Amino acid sequence: MTAVQELRLLDLFQGISTLASAEPTIFWGRIGLIALGFGLVYLGRKGVLEALLMIPMGMGMAVVNAAVMVLEAGKVGTLFVDPLVTGTDATMGVLQVDWLQPIYTFMFSNGLIAVLVFMGIGVLLDVGFVMVRPFQSMFLAVFAELGTIATFPLAVALGMTERQAASVATIGGADGPMVLFTSLILAKDLFVPITVVGYLYLGLTYGGYPYLIRLLIPERLRAIPMPMTDVKKISSGQKLVFAVVACTLLSLLFPVAAPLFLALFIGVAVRESGLVEFQSVLAGPVLYGATFFLGLTLGLLCEAGTILSPVVLKLLLLGIVALTLSAIGGIIGGYILYFWHRGKFNPMIGVAGVSCVPTTAKLVQKMAAKANPAAMILPHALGASISGVITSAILTGIFVAMLR
Repeated sequence: MTAVQELRLLDLFQGISTLASAEPTIFWGRIGLIALGFGLVYLGRKGVLEALLMIPMGMGMAVVNAAVMVLEAGKVGTLFVDPLVTGTDATMGVLQVDWLQPIYTFMFSNGLIAVLVFMGIGVLLDVGFVMVRPFQSMFLAVFAELGTIATFPLAVALGMTERQAASVATIGGADGPMVLFTSLILAKDLFVPITVVGYLYLGLTYGGYPYLIRLLIPERLRAIPMPMTDVKKISSGQKLVFAVVACTLLSLLFPVAAPLFLALFIGVAVRESGLVEFQSVLAGPVLYGATFFLGLTLGLLCEAGTILSPVVLKLLLLGIVALTLSAIGGIIGGYILYFWHRGKFNPMIGVAGVSCVPTTAKLVQKMAAKANPAAMILPHALGASISGVITSAILTGIFVAMLR
């Protein structure tokens, strides 16, 4: 084959051409991210990770690292999204070319997609679980924020600014929209890697927490059933009043996080007002559509040239530390209530305070049922999990208000 033929082939198959000409870090980074994308799809299909989020994320991650090409003026990039575009003219240019740029610009980079996800989550939440046991639920949720609180000074000690540290610390709440919202406001320079790392690690709450629980809580304690006799009836009217008052009060205290508070509690209000048509829209097309495009956009942001940075190693370390400490904090809170109730409280419920709702609540119920088929702890766990969403939003409001 002549040199001219080789050149034409490389011009034709530009993904291979840009891969072959890339420096070693980018070369292996692209290969590794393609493999990781395949892995996310597999784990999503198997149900180890959330399929709706991880399958589009994995496919996007694999494709964006395969489809790198030479653009105008010799610039290397893709035709999907440019998260680093600046200036009005440049933005208008990529909006007409890049496939997902409109979604990124008008829904992702301003936090709108996080608000839409929160509306859908709000419709699914039954705040009655919190209202039945408000002090117990909030107590566990506060302890389950240990990772968020402890990771902040640790990140500062590792050389990150206070704004960057606050953004990565919110990963400890296991609440993706909070991570997106905080990093967007406080650490725009690290917005892409922090958000990607945060969502990648949400799988840890389902895949990794069972090992931690088995390590720290013996089976006989995991098998403790929770009494159902103390359940009192909470009417829809009472839940609606709670949603309105809580939303207004939290917005009064932390105005900067008011969009998230309103989105969450307006979903609750729609649910408790009996607006069936709106409930179906928010819990269906809005939530599933926003989650799907959130995963797809996150995957397409994982282009090696954008995501590979020395600081990403710190983010990976701090993210797993934050989520691990949050689970440990929840377990500590669970043990405190175990001793307070003289051995009649399942300490595993504390893990549900990590606000990956309802994943952590379902996880601890599944593990309780394995230890004791008669053990029902889900109502208590859902109360802690829903409270975790509220405490995560409060800490987000504190961080943004103090550091903005």
